[in-house]
Amino acid sequence: MPPVRSIEEIIAGSHEVDPETGCWNWTGTKHLKGYGHFKHRHKMYRAHRVSYELFVGKIPDGLQIDHLCRNRACINPDHLEPVTPKENTRRGLHGLLLVRQTHCHNGHRFDKSNTYWHGSRQHCRQCRNATMARLRAERKAV
Repeated sequence: MPPVRSIEEIIAGSHEVDPETGCWNWTGTKHLKGYGHFKHRHKMYRAHRVSYELFVGKIPDGLQIDHLCRNRACINPDHLEPVTPKENTRRGLHGLLLVRQTHCHNGHRFDKSNTYWHGSRQHCRQCRNATMARLRAERKAV
């Protein structure tokens, strides 16, 4: 039986550098969403997180690793940044779609005075105020 490779050897031998983008593209197994992962001593690891910790340092508690290059298969530590889950969502495709939304479903404009954030989603203050007024009136009528 061959000797078990170290985590460092797995990372070093499981990526190819793209000279145009500088991405270190994971060549090992990928998750359905495109993130590299591997098993070592009966434990699963996410390749981009391991790469960051090997080359940069510990990922602070509560933070996620964001791919600045938008390439989920990339493990280049220069392309990885620890961020809050909220920031990671805002930076991602889902977040970009939300930020680009200019009006709520009732047609009210999302601007500084009419927008509030709950988690990673923006909400309309006018709609919330109208809903709260309707609920107060319904409670009063009972």
